[in-house]
Amino acid sequence: MTASRVLVLNSGSSSVKYQLLDMADRSRLAVGLVERIGEETSRIVHEPLTGPTPGRREQLGPIADHEAALNAVAAELAADGMGLDSPELAAVGHRVVHGGTKFTRPTVIDDEVLAEIRNLVPLAPLHNPANVTGIEVARALRPDIPQVAVFDTAFHATMPEYAARYAIDAATADKYSIRRYGFHGTSHAYVSRAAAALLGKAPEEVNVIVLHLGNGASASAVRGGVCVDTSMGLTPLEGLVMGTRSGDLDPAVIFHLARVGGLSVDEIDSLLNKKSGLLGLCGDNDMREVLRRAGGGDEAARTAFATYIHRLKKYIGAYSAVLGRVDAVVFTAGVGENSTEVREAAVDGLAELGLALDLQANAVRSSEPRLVSAEYSRVAVAVVPTDEELEIAEQSYRLVTG
Repeated sequence: MTASRVLVLNSGSSSVKYQLLDMADRSRLAVGLVERIGEETSRIVHEPLTGPTPGRREQLGPIADHEAALNAVAAELAADGMGLDSPELAAVGHRVVHGGTKFTRPTVIDDEVLAEIRNLVPLAPLHNPANVTGIEVARALRPDIPQVAVFDTAFHATMPEYAARYAIDAATADKYSIRRYGFHGTSHAYVSRAAAALLGKAPEEVNVIVLHLGNGASASAVRGGVCVDTSMGLTPLEGLVMGTRSGDLDPAVIFHLARVGGLSVDEIDSLLNKKSGLLGLCGDNDMREVLRRAGGGDEAARTAFATYIHRLKKYIGAYSAVLGRVDAVVFTAGVGENSTEVREAAVDGLAELGLALDLQANAVRSSEPRLVSAEYSRVAVAVVPTDEELEIAEQSYRLVTG
């Protein structure tokens, strides 16, 4: 029996998301979530998608730590005949947020690699520690099979130095690893390839702008399948207006808040990451609620939406200039895939860049990749549902099977 299954783990600070996929036919066998780890109200939601008893199951009760969480995941999978002891399991693929400059491709995890991921914690203090914990527990559960790290930053490692550098003292930047890394890389990689397929071309033949719009949001300029620029930087704070993050702002705002407002570094960090973006502008970080309020005449919500779209248009324009020729602008992730209003507003007024929507096509809801541009649009406008778990599974499986 050829091992073809990959378990994909996304370990957060208090949650574990997982999917089991069979790479023989790229099918999903099970999906699930463990949340509120360490609390009395922990919850595991598990859904087998094949076998004799498909259907969603939910359990409530305390799950003390990530080890207990992954043991619970293993038990749920075993109950469906898909346990971690299965000889069909080829690898475990781990989402790791930050790979720094060290990791620019999927990597089989050994002790040295794990130590390097720990060393990158200062660059991603909210994410990498949880990723490390998930890796440690999974390695203990199945030390005999490859554990693969797939890094959010890796796809953007191809940015030229002039795009990755900040214009600060070079020695200081190098000493503290300050540069633009970019994030959401697995999504941008998957969507840019899928967009090329939608156009009937190879990735090497097309230039695309990918707009990953969720609660976190990022844009990328992809030339011939290779990322040449992206909106997020040293951290996921830079770039587009997001649900709770500010995106681009004058760095002197930080000095002003410290000197005039008396805010501490931690307070400013919390303000810009957790209390800004749409939430800071109008009190809601859910785009659906922002649109509902804006449609009812709420001025704060209207301003928030206009600010969001203004920033989005600036990046579409900037990346059109970076790429020179654009074959497609592609919307993905929760907002990008589902908000007809965001897509329409983002493209409106960009006819000079070759962009025009088919309003009827744009209004159709679908889970399939699709074109929503007008027939006469010089640049295709597409909606491509992202699939980061499949991307992690594919990268992991390719690595371990050669």
